[in-house]
Amino acid sequence: MVTFSSDIDILKYEPALFGELHLPWQVLAKGTGATLSGTALLDAGADFSTSGVGAGDVIYLNSADGELDGAYEIVSVDSATQLTVSVLRTDTSDDPVAPPEGTDVSYRVSTFAPQAGEAAFQLTEYFGIQPGYPSSPIGVDHILDREVLRRVSVFAVIASIYAMWANRTECVGYWSKSLHYKQQFEKARQRCRLSIDLGSDGIAELTRIGGAITLVRD
Repeated sequence: MVTFSSDIDILKYEPALFGELHLPWQVLAKGTGATLSGTALLDAGADFSTSGVGAGDVIYLNSADGELDGAYEIVSVDSATQLTVSVLRTDTSDDPVAPPEGTDVSYRVSTFAPQAGEAAFQLTEYFGIQPGYPSSPIGVDHILDREVLRRVSVFAVIASIYAMWANRTECVGYWSKSLHYKQQFEKARQRCRLSIDLGSDGIAELTRIGGAITLVRD
């Protein structure tokens, strides 16, 4: 599945989406009685290796003593029973930052990967490339810098999630949130500049801006 953003990108904007507003049908793993020491989260009864949990996912942690109550990055899956977790970092290349330590920790790993996949499909359709535009000779691998699509994807995902909750709860606040992020999505999409390398030589032959095509060299 093609995606342009991860769950930690969502976390930077809306931590609440991994707390009370997580999607129960998109929980990858959950448990109780875990131990957090430094950046190592250990649950002897877990099987993180086969649950679909991976780096870039988000874990919600809550301890019995109240010291832990929030969402954190998953840096790596170290074994079937252990994860490396971190306070949200500015850059994923930075060293992990340890959350407060705790015992008897409850955890939940939920994801918005399906929504990110749908956002990617819509974006590729909009820009006239595969997979959203199947007949195009241009695919995602031809984009020189996919980072330009990260923020656009994030806004699309968050807008769709708040719209979903608004439909379920009829909450005006959720509709307002959805509208806000939809507007941010539209603005960001129009500013997107995709450099397309058709010759696999690292040089862009096409530039696509908001669906328009500009030739930059023969």
